[in-house]
Amino acid sequence: MGKKAREIVNISIEDLLKDLNSLYADEWIAVFYYTWASDFIEGPVYLEVAEEIERISKEEAEHMSELSDRIFELGGEPERDLEDLQKIANCKKIVFPKDERDIDGVVNALAEAEGCAIEAYNRLLHKVSACYEKDLRTFHLVEHILSEEIQHEEAFENLLLKKKQ
Repeated sequence: MGKKAREIVNISIEDLLKDLNSLYADEWIAVFYYTWASDFIEGPVYLEVAEEIERISKEEAEHMSELSDRIFELGGEPERDLEDLQKIANCKKIVFPKDERDIDGVVNALAEAEGCAIEAYNRLLHKVSACYEKDLRTFHLVEHILSEEIQHEEAFENLLLKKKQ
């Protein structure tokens, strides 16, 4: 984003960068945990579940890249330190069951993580909606990612329903 465009944004660029970096951290954490889950779950129907987790993990990596691009456009830098990513994240950890064969427990944990992401993106969407006319780019980015997070939560919930049938 150029100098003039940054000037007309109706919220603090520093606050916006902080919020975007927190979401960026959330996406890093999601990619880490989702990749772990897709690689290590076991049990019945694990292959179908692992494939869905892997698909969603790739979308989370895309979100991370999109957020990174926006952070750079606004004159900031995405957080690089792994410990700081953990500190600034909205959704700091996914708690999995101890047994990797507990596929329902794993999928429930992932659905909860998506719920946390939905809340975080929704909060920022409300913030940037106040300056919608002046920062369409951020608004549409957050709106786009929020819609995908909603789809991810539903995909995980559908896996649970499908498994019960």
